Amino acid sequence: MGSVLTVLIFLPLVGVLPIYLWREDDRKHIGMTALGVSLITAVIGVVVLAGYLGETSSKGHYGGFCLETQVHWVGSPEEASAELGALEISYHIGVDGISVWLVLLTALLSPIVIASSFTAIRERSREYYALMLILQAGMTGAFCALDLLLFYVFFEFTLIPLYLIIGIWGGAERRRAANKFFIYTVAGSVLTFAGILYLGYYGYAHGDTGILTFDLPKLYALVQAGVIPDHVQWWLFLALFAGFAIKVPLFPFHTWLPLAHTEAPTAGSALLAGVLLKLGTYGFLRFSLPLLPSASMALAPFMAVVAIVGIIYAALVAWVQTDVKKLVAYSSVSHLGFCVLGMFSLKIAGVSGAVLYMLNHGLSTAALFLVIGMIYERYHTREMSEIGGLARPMPWMAFFLVFFTLSSIGLPGLNGFWGEFLVLIGTALSDTNYDGLPVGPLGFAYAIPAASGIILGAIYMLWMCQRVLFGPVVEPANTPDQSGGLSRDLTKREIGILVPIALLCVLIGVYPKSIQSSINPTIAANVFHQSTDSFAAAGVEPDLLADADIEEMHP
Repeated sequence: MGSVLTVLIFLPLVGVLPIYLWREDDRKHIGMTALGVSLITAVIGVVVLAGYLGETSSKGHYGGFCLETQVHWVGSPEEASAELGALEISYHIGVDGISVWLVLLTALLSPIVIASSFTAIRERSREYYALMLILQAGMTGAFCALDLLLFYVFFEFTLIPLYLIIGIWGGAERRRAANKFFIYTVAGSVLTFAGILYLGYYGYAHGDTGILTFDLPKLYALVQAGVIPDHVQWWLFLALFAGFAIKVPLFPFHTWLPLAHTEAPTAGSALLAGVLLKLGTYGFLRFSLPLLPSASMALAPFMAVVAIVGIIYAALVAWVQTDVKKLVAYSSVSHLGFCVLGMFSLKIAGVSGAVLYMLNHGLSTAALFLVIGMIYERYHTREMSEIGGLARPMPWMAFFLVFFTLSSIGLPGLNGFWGEFLVLIGTALSDTNYDGLPVGPLGFAYAIPAASGIILGAIYMLWMCQRVLFGPVVEPANTPDQSGGLSRDLTKREIGILVPIALLCVLIGVYPKSIQSSINPTIAANVFHQSTDSFAAAGVEPDLLADADIEEMHP
């Protein structure tokens, strides 16, 4: 199993080659080739999950990194000397109970969005599907990287294919959207890169290893040894914040996202919302919280306020949108504010809810963009004033739009509910000592205004459904367009695309512990650096932290 992650990362890149064996006008075989490669990576993603569960089971606990591969890229510890030290930059990959689910999300969503492109992409199809596979490789590599510089390489690598996908196959303002997306992201990433370099240098200058390393487990050890003082942590936190906050995006750095979503092709929007935005929240979770704990604690109230402002502001802006795709884009800004709020509660329940929220948002919002794309292919408009009453002529589309709307707003029994619940519980009880961790920085004063975002989310999403699906039938002239094999209602291919996402939404909603049983111990070990013994002393079992969080709130 040692090489399975490497295969998962680079197979999509290898899969680009057979795409160019077909002629440019042979769109069917080009699309099927890309779909086949992506389906194989999805199967390997399931194998990765099975390998992770098997390895952790054999060790008798969850929490550590598994399926690791490390190849020294530049320098190695063996080259260290007392006079000169050594430089260590390695191809170090692995997964834990957080990243394995994001890797699986990437592997499962990629073939779905590729299949959704068969009727939408009619020009330069070879380049399009090649870029989709390249983007998949970059996203997977970022979630698997255990070396900060390797993470940064993959993190930046994802910009190129998405920039081209938006700029070539997007809408009327595609060039402006692509340029804005690229400039925003690169501007923040430059500061993040400076922070990564200084973090490695500081560990080298003040640690006792004599190695300039960016290896994540070794940097975790430096943090636990107290090598990085508080004032250095503050500046490093702000440097990492610059890149991750724009990627999330947090208010007020969100302005590139609605335009990028609106102008991107359907598959680009689905992957951007489903996976790419998670690179920002994952960056906070994997690097900012565990590497800079003092700064995270001190700046948590600021982060919470920014997150809450984004939750409420984006919800209000979404409420007044007339473009249904832009409405869902603003909903992403609001939803991801909940992720950041849960993380900076600095409690097991809140961080666990944030991870679940990342996964649930990736499923629900990606599915909403796919449904909206299916409507756009038929009516060539996203304006709610130009379409209405579609539930009668398109019952299958109406069912899926309502289903994923209910999932997005957190209906109990569907996936969105548990993430919201745990984030608010973790935030409200952040200042309570109930899970063996130090008292957190937040409390009910932060949870109550954040909860208003759930109410606003239900209002604007249900209002959107009412405008699009009910009332008298309203259709633009000469529509619906049924060219390219489309029927008036959803085709069997389109239903097949949406059903797997719907089943996952139900599965997570009914039994969230199937995921939490690995997430929570990983949070304890890799985010808060807590050992099994420390939690046992507090009366909390690491593999039952979600239950313990809830049961011990009112002792």
